[in-house]
Amino acid sequence: MSTLPFPLAAPPEPAAAERGRKLFAGPVDFLKGVVAMEGLPPADRPEICFAGRSNVGKSSLINALTGRKGLARASNTPGRTQEINFFTLGDSHYMVDLPGYGYAEAPVAVVAKWQRLLKAYLAGRQTLRRAFVLIDARHGVKAADEDILALLNSSAVPFQVVLTKADKVKGKDQDKVLAQVRGTLAKHPAAFPELVLSSAEKGDGIATLRSIIAGIG
Repeated sequence: MSTLPFPLAAPPEPAAAERGRKLFAGPVDFLKGVVAMEGLPPADRPEICFAGRSNVGKSSLINALTGRKGLARASNTPGRTQEINFFTLGDSHYMVDLPGYGYAEAPVAVVAKWQRLLKAYLAGRQTLRRAFVLIDARHGVKAADEDILALLNSSAVPFQVVLTKADKVKGKDQDKVLAQVRGTLAKHPAAFPELVLSSAEKGDGIATLRSIIAGIG
C-alpha cells in the first residue's frame, strides 16, 4: 500500500471490475440537456458528474467509459457544451456531463450564466454522490481547476481527480505532475483520497473508473 497522500487507485478486483463492466454494457442513454435548475430530472437515484477544463478530454473519456463513440460530443471549440447533460446508466444512476470551464473564447455573460447554473447544481443536488474532476496529466492543476475545486469543497461535494491523457506523459514528468496535484488536493477536505490515471485513447484506467462508479450508491 502506498504511503503517498492521494495514491493511485489500484486496478479493481475481478468482481468489482465485472460490476463496472455490466453497468456500462447495459443501456446508457442521453436523457436531457438542462439550462436551468427547474429543468433537472427527478432526484430519484444516485448521480455522479464529470467536470473539467475545456479540451481536457471529458467527452472522449465519457465515450470510452460507455463504449459509445458519439454519446458525448467532443469538440475543439472551447465552451461548446453550454448545458448540464444528463445520461441514464440503466435504471440505477445518472451520469452528468457539466459544462467545460476555463473557456477564454466564450462571452463574459455566457460564462457568468454557466457559472451560476453550475454553482446552483453543485450546492443543491442532494443525490449527487461524487464529482469526478478531470485534470490533464500533461499540465496538472491550473487556476481554472482551483476555482472548481474550491467550489466543490465549499458545496461539500465529494470529488475525485481523474488525470486524463496519462499516456502522453511518463517518468519524471508524470511524477512532477502527480506531486503538484497531491499538494493541491491536500488543501481540500472534500477530495476523495485516491487518484485515477486514465487514457481514453489507450483504455487505461477505464475499468478502474467503471468499477468506482458502479460502487457508488
